[in-house]
Amino acid sequence: VVSDLLRRGWEPVLSGRDGGKLEAVAAASDGEVDVRPAPVDDPVALDRALAGVAAVVNCAGPFAVTAGPVIEAALRAGVPYLDVAAEIEAVADTFAGYDEAATGAGVVIVPAMAFYGGLGDLLATAAVGDWPGADEICIAYALDGWRPTVGTRAAGQVSADRRGGRRIVYSRGRLEHRADEAPVLDWDFPAPVGRQRVRAEFTMADSVTIPRHLATPEVRTFMSIAAVRDLGDPDAGLRPSDDHGGRAAQRFLVEVVARRGAEERRAVARGRDIYGISGPLAVEAATRVVQGNVACTGVVSAGQAFDAADFLGALPLEDLSVG
Repeated sequence: VVSDLLRRGWEPVLSGRDGGKLEAVAAASDGEVDVRPAPVDDPVALDRALAGVAAVVNCAGPFAVTAGPVIEAALRAGVPYLDVAAEIEAVADTFAGYDEAATGAGVVIVPAMAFYGGLGDLLATAAVGDWPGADEICIAYALDGWRPTVGTRAAGQVSADRRGGRRIVYSRGRLEHRADEAPVLDWDFPAPVGRQRVRAEFTMADSVTIPRHLATPEVRTFMSIAAVRDLGDPDAGLRPSDDHGGRAAQRFLVEVVARRGAEERRAVARGRDIYGISGPLAVEAATRVVQGNVACTGVVSAGQAFDAADFLGALPLEDLSVG
């Protein structure tokens, strides 16, 4: 996020509880970066950190812990808030808990503005197009591996604890908890990926963001088995970068299928590094919000807030198709 802000001419302000780590990020950055340490449980320090900023992008999970205090600081400052949360419960809490206050204050809040949540929502919005709704929206993720960060693991553990061993699906127009084993089946991805074994009902933040503005009773999600195995491997570390831009070697393909009666519409995005694409997603969104290129105020999802096709076209994807 910091490198993408600098690339686009913004002046980042780094905030978090560990001043030493912030200084290290600033020192490694190719541009001017302000550092303002602030723990999430110190409202006065958060207010100082947000003084004079144009927007805040929260990258610090678990978001079940950080989103609320940072959103409240953003509301006090009267500035937009965005985050990269993939935690289903935390994203749902943001919609439920802050929409009225944000709408009343004329502030835009965009949770889950990252690979999980934002990208799937934008693809689904583009696929649905001018339909008034869809009977179901399927999102299939093909990752050649998923080497999760420490933050991903910590956030996942918080969500797992909240669910008490159950899993979540969006079905019949609501989020449901299920205790049975998730199905495993095959999904035929576009070339060059082809047929892959996938875990069905692998619910991510898209299942919260999409139904906020697209009329559908079912959001079905599928994740390649290779990625599921990596996520469950405590020894799986991040893949090293293989280029000068810092992108990891990981490859992804996301296919969204919207169905309405006998009709189908699809949107497909292909690229590299699910963490690396989250930076441009968040920064593009923040830029559009600050410039006033957003459809509404309150707590909104990516597809609700922005022109989906135009936004997708601005991202550093290797391939994009809608139709």
